[in-house]
Amino acid sequence: MPASSEPVDGGPAAATPPSSGTLVLLAALVTVVLWASAFIGIRGAGPHYDPGALALLRMAVGTVALTLIALRAGFRMPARRHLPLVALWGVAWFCVYNLALNAAELTLDAGTAAMVVNLAPLMVVVFSGLFLREGFPRPLLIGAPIAFFGVVLIGMTSRTDAGLDVTGLLLALLAAVMYAGCTLLQKHLLSAGADSTTLTWLGATAGTVALLPWTGSLVGALQTAPLDATLWVVYLGIFPTAIAFTTWAYVLQRSTAGQTSATTYVVPAIAILLSWVILGEVPTPLMLLGGALCLLGVLVTRTRWRRQGAVR
Repeated sequence: MPASSEPVDGGPAAATPPSSGTLVLLAALVTVVLWASAFIGIRGAGPHYDPGALALLRMAVGTVALTLIALRAGFRMPARRHLPLVALWGVAWFCVYNLALNAAELTLDAGTAAMVVNLAPLMVVVFSGLFLREGFPRPLLIGAPIAFFGVVLIGMTSRTDAGLDVTGLLLALLAAVMYAGCTLLQKHLLSAGADSTTLTWLGATAGTVALLPWTGSLVGALQTAPLDATLWVVYLGIFPTAIAFTTWAYVLQRSTAGQTSATTYVVPAIAILLSWVILGEVPTPLMLLGGALCLLGVLVTRTRWRRQGAVR
């Protein structure tokens, strides 16, 4: 069972033992590093796989890897009454979100897409406070906007003069809504007693099934794509999907939804560093400043102000 969702003085759901707290931080670090590396993988595979084929192959590989993880951990199925919600969550998170984001990045520059999608953690902070009774801890209310401003600065450096594509913008906004809604729904399911590993496996399976209409496109892409592009998709399936979503669920089960989602503001900063090291893309001073603000904002969200009550 996850920690109680009742806030204590507007802080995280419940205090965790030091050893557990360390594991949560390590799991969060694994999640954000692997999700940041996904930008490199998508850039390597994207030119050779359309959004549906890329999502299907990624999720098929990820589901196989998650099956192995779940077999090792042991399957603990959620209550039967929750299965429809689990299926809805899986299709929305692993199918609709992936399709919307992949398609949005075909017409939007990476910075604009990142800014729109990163509205999601702010949505989670607001709606988890309203509907999950997590309150509005001051560290979240201060840190999340700081981190988001860092994302805005990063995005400003990659704007193009080609104008803003409305379809791409709407798709990125759809991805943000899916991200926020699925985080809240996942937290609800975990709080209701669902096992995090089994829940992730079930959701990934549902998402993969929903992506099957793109099988024909995937078969064609597999025949024409270079080996390195296909290996990038395999990487996306194993690491940013199977492993990172498992560690994400572990953190979400033991932290508030708002705090967990705000942690992902570290992703753009890490993505900048990985692009610098792996792709040789030297960041601009504005990007470095934005990355620093992302890190500062997340650090603030992880701070406990014990004597300060939540803003209600």
